[in-house]
Amino acid sequence: MSRVAMTRSRRETAPVTPLIDATVSPAVPRPASALRRRSRLVYIGLLFPPPGWLAVAEYLRARAADAKGDRYEARVRMTRVRTWCWYTVTMLLVLVLLAFAAALATANGHAVLHTFFNGTVLRQSLPEVLRGFWLNVKMFLIAEALVLPWALLVALVRMTPGKPGRPLRAICVLYVDLFRGMPAVIVIYLVAFGIPIANLPVVSRLSGFELCIAALVLVYGAYVAEVFRAGIESVHPSQTAAARSLGLSHLQSTRYVVAPQAVRRIIPPLLNDFIGLQKDTSLVSFVGLLDAFNQSRIIASNSFNLSAVTGVGLFFVVITIPMARLVDYLARRDANRMNGATT
Repeated sequence: MSRVAMTRSRRETAPVTPLIDATVSPAVPRPASALRRRSRLVYIGLLFPPPGWLAVAEYLRARAADAKGDRYEARVRMTRVRTWCWYTVTMLLVLVLLAFAAALATANGHAVLHTFFNGTVLRQSLPEVLRGFWLNVKMFLIAEALVLPWALLVALVRMTPGKPGRPLRAICVLYVDLFRGMPAVIVIYLVAFGIPIANLPVVSRLSGFELCIAALVLVYGAYVAEVFRAGIESVHPSQTAAARSLGLSHLQSTRYVVAPQAVRRIIPPLLNDFIGLQKDTSLVSFVGLLDAFNQSRIIASNSFNLSAVTGVGLFFVVITIPMARLVDYLARRDANRMNGATT
């Protein structure tokens, strides 16, 4: 028998050693012998009922399961221990924050409560503050309605293809860079005071309210235009190519194919920009409009108390939090849709 044949016969008759032991299930987690090292840390939870006590109880059950050799049950119990430990840490943070807030509120003879949360001043200033806040509400509603078409137009013009669209693209880039880089308060100040001083025809006849809206549209139009552009560019080029292959023009493919997909993706960042717009309407107080912040400053200077300003801040929080939760909901729904889950 040749040497090659003998080698082949040895390979065929040699026992095959499996790479993975079939008796060991891959679903069984690693041993839990390391849980004894955490005993000192877990027993600290006895000082913080009830989650700390529950963590200690689960830890003792894990020790008992580990002593019996049931390592899977021990690992499950240790997972619950970690969960209750995190609850304990959260409760500690809440207690620390509450203690700090109580100490701050009672310091110097309750001076903080008297200065920022005086109930009498809040009740007396409520009508004037609400009247000024209604001005802010009207301003951001009108500005939002104008920002959407203006920003979409800027984004589409910036994405004009070919060499003939190069000057238009340059103008849009200059506009976006200029108004994104300039603070909103400076734009409002220049537009509200500069246009009447320049005495421009037609434009100088606008009221201060209308000029402030124009300034906000210029500023946030630059931000929202970039949001639109990012959404349009996130659509795969094959969508445009398929639309063009069906005979649609560039404008038709953008309107009927690309834009609907892009708008669905940009709703969360778009609403974030609108939240910023709602808050920035308070900047118009620097040009003399009697909005909520200006009204509260007048009341604060007369009463030597800042409770009216605190009330204005709470009004903005009340209208901003629902918008923020809507952003979270839309982002979560879009993620579920992308993952193929049913909402």
